[in-house]
Parts: sequence; C-alpha cells; structure tokens
Amino acid sequence: MSGAAPPQLALRQTVDEGLTAVEAAMRTVTASQVDVLRDASRHILGAGGKRMRPRLLLLSYLAMGGDDMSHAAKPAAAVELMHTASVVHDDINDHGVLRRGKPAVNAIWGRTFALLTGDFLFTAVYELMAPYGDLNIDLAQAATALVEGETLQASAVKNNHFNREVYGRIIALKTAALFRAAGAIGAKLAGAAQPETSALADFSFNLGLAFQIVDDILDLVADEAKLGKTSGIDIGQGRGFAVALSEGSSNGNAPPSDSLDSIKRRMLEGDTIDKARDRANLLVRSAIASLDILPHSPAKEALVELAQQVIARES
Repeated sequence: MSGAAPPQLALRQTVDEGLTAVEAAMRTVTASQVDVLRDASRHILGAGGKRMRPRLLLLSYLAMGGDDMSHAAKPAAAVELMHTASVVHDDINDHGVLRRGKPAVNAIWGRTFALLTGDFLFTAVYELMAPYGDLNIDLAQAATALVEGETLQASAVKNNHFNREVYGRIIALKTAALFRAAGAIGAKLAGAAQPETSALADFSFNLGLAFQIVDDILDLVADEAKLGKTSGIDIGQGRGFAVALSEGSSNGNAPPSDSLDSIKRRMLEGDTIDKARDRANLLVRSAIASLDILPHSPAKEALVELAQQVIARES
C-alpha cells in the first residue's frame, strides 16, 4: 500500500485544485447573456496569465491553516478578475494590441466594447465577494488604490513629472495594493491573528512592488512574443522604472523626437537595469523576512518560492 503524498506534492495538488475552482468561478460569473461581454471576457480569461494574485491568496490561506479550497476560490477569483479588468482598461489607454500572447480585447472588439468588458469584469467582483463580509473592505481599498495609481501615472506623464519618487507611489497603488489585499484576504479567510495577517500583507505588498519593477525591466529587454503583450509602451510613453531612473533628465522623459530604439539603447548602455534588479531583489528579501513569524509549513515554503520566481521570471 502506498503512503501519503510528500508534503510539497500534496500542497501542489491542493493549490491546483484551488486554481481550478478559481477558473470555474471566473467563467461562471462572467457568463453574460450579452454575447460580446461573454465572448470578450472568455477571450481574455482563456488567454491564461500567471494567476499570481489568486495563487498568492490561496497560499496565504493554506499557510494559516486553511483547508477548504471552495471557501477561498471565489475571493481568489475576485482578485484575479479585478486585475484582469485593469489590464483590459490599460490596453485601451495604452493602445496595446497584444495581451497574454493573444490579441487584446480592444484589438478585436474595439475600444468601446473593451471599456464595457473591463467594467463588466469589475462588477463581477461584487457578485463573487458578496458573501464575504468585511473582506470586501480589503478589496475595495485595493480597487481604489488601483485607480488612483493609474490616474497618478497618467497625470505624471502628462505634466512631465515622472520621477523616482512618483514611480514608487504609482506602483504601490496600482500593483502592490492588490497584492497586499490578496495576502491579507487569504490570511483572514483562515482566521489568522493580526500579527500573522500583517506579516502576509507586508510580504504580499513588497512582492507586488518587486513584481512591477521586474515587469518594467521586461518591458525594456524582453522579446514581445515571449512577453506575451505589447512591449516598449512604458518607455515610449515616458514612464516605468527605467524612465524614473534614467540619467540626464530631471523628469525622466526622453525627448519626443527620440525613437523607441534609441531610448532603449541609451538605457541599456547605463546601469538602469542593474539598479532596477537590485531594488527588486531587496524588496523580495524584505518580503521573505516578513514571513519569519509564520509557523513552518509547505505553504510557507511555497510563498518563498513564489517570491523567488518573481525575480527569476523572463516573461
């Protein structure tokens, strides 16, 4: 008779079970009777993605002793839908035509229907989170921060005021806040005490900062086909970590006459990438240190691995 599965294998199976439930929840809640909303939602969700945020929520839940994937799946799906809604809107604003390796929603259905699809995905979050009481506060705060971050970014670019300090505020709002919500919600779902909940929230927040910095590095250096989305948008629009750290300009913006290739070349010739990677590595180390108060478990080990994967990713 075979014995029990090794702890890490059992954990992977449990997380896979949870992610399968997340996909099912997202598909169910977006099954609109309006064809374009249903089809566009299924297109962007079916394109896949890293599912970093729901994975983070599920692992935080498991690390705090949670054991019911069906209980955690809908909040995890809500977090992923909020992120997905934001990237649909991003592609409209940025004129992006490729997302997750497939044509962006606006590239197929046009800007108006893409806008409405993003709105639809945002409203689906309410339906998923309705039974979860005060956890709605965590997600609502993340949603507010996300919109504030995107608005601050657009304003900084428009006013030629995109610098290192502003960049830090932007990514804290538009990316890290939703990561923080994922970690905090996972912990609270499992009934974690305040110190452990705060530790997971801090871990997730710093992980989100590192994730966005690495994302901006890849926008500069990665091949578009491998990246799975339109590359070079951030630099071309005068934003991102590379722009914030670029030398020779008080606000980080390149002259409008510069070609994208010349902007990239100038940044790659300096130490911008090294500075960015150093910052991301420091944030990940800080994130991992936040987990010290958590009891040892396979889920805690998996959270550390997740953080390390953020640094190592190439797409």
